[in-house]
Amino acid sequence: MDFDLNDAQIAMFDMAYDFGQEHIAPYAYEWEELGTIPKELWSMVGELGFGGLYVSEESGGTGLSRLDASIVFEALSMACPSVAAFLSIHNMCAKMLDTFANDELKSDVLSDVISLKTFMSYCLTEPNSGSDAAALKTRADRTNDGFILNGTKAFISGAGYSDAYIVMARTGDQESRGISAVYVENNSCGLSFGGLENKMGWRSQPTAQVQFDNCRIPASNLIGNENDGFKYAMIGLDGGRLNIAACSLGAAQSAMSKTLAYMSQRKAFGKPINQFQGLQFRLADMEIELQAARTFLRQAAWKLDCDAHDATKYCAMAKKFVTEIGSRVADQCLQLHGGYGYLSDYGIEKLVRDLRVHQILEGTNEVMRIIVARYLIDEYQ
Repeated sequence: MDFDLNDAQIAMFDMAYDFGQEHIAPYAYEWEELGTIPKELWSMVGELGFGGLYVSEESGGTGLSRLDASIVFEALSMACPSVAAFLSIHNMCAKMLDTFANDELKSDVLSDVISLKTFMSYCLTEPNSGSDAAALKTRADRTNDGFILNGTKAFISGAGYSDAYIVMARTGDQESRGISAVYVENNSCGLSFGGLENKMGWRSQPTAQVQFDNCRIPASNLIGNENDGFKYAMIGLDGGRLNIAACSLGAAQSAMSKTLAYMSQRKAFGKPINQFQGLQFRLADMEIELQAARTFLRQAAWKLDCDAHDATKYCAMAKKFVTEIGSRVADQCLQLHGGYGYLSDYGIEKLVRDLRVHQILEGTNEVMRIIVARYLIDEYQ
């Protein structure tokens, strides 16, 4: 593995970073207060090719590797991790359609998904099934011409905002083998949404329950094979975990840059505070952690790109490690800003709030430990 980015990857990072600094960062707090991201942003993101980052080129996507995509999300999250993570969710849905949907469904919807004319959300979690996702209760019962959905999804980013949803619903028995993935358009009869959640972070993403009350969808909206949806979901989560880790990394790097600039200007006892050895040690520790996190993340992405037998373990390890490093670095940056770090003016407190959820979603970090431990035990049996 070559740890240096090639020229194409550097150019891609710079393009994503420059776009984020111009079109996202100046409005991040405003979008937080509004509780939504203007949809006009997505058309510009789509023009960059970021609506189908790892959708195959044959399907009209950008066809990037997972390593390449992690670089894009790291750069975008330096502007706002909430916006970058929202785009990550859409890309997970786009990849699932490209990989598993039938030709008819792909022909009907994938072009608009890639261009971001159709923004997508992912519906797996339910009020009583979070970490134990296979225990979901939402049902998709067969009819003569399709399915009828009944049930409720919880904590859905983009609920009521997105144009379409990939929904995991039970079509078989009570095991994971009885879950299917279906495509549901926003205007479907029987689809409704709960009230907006008041969240600690990710406040620019509208989050609510997604409710199905005899919601009818055509048979062609089944994604892949019936009862194989949970398998598709788990495949998607490997890449999703890398993306969330990348968002933590980029946001923490942004906090570090802000802190270095602040410490060079802020004076105490007659000199800039970056001249105090005790604070220099803190900076050094954060830099070491960020570089270790970046290397680990890119190794895990490389493993996934190579379809390594232990890629899932490495994705879980990277997600756990990098999201915890990201939160710790952002929190230390707030501390080094002193009282100013607690104010919104310096942008640090938002990063602390946004990054906290990264240790929970895409599988909690406790679940990541379970995945790693199971791999270790299996290897020595």
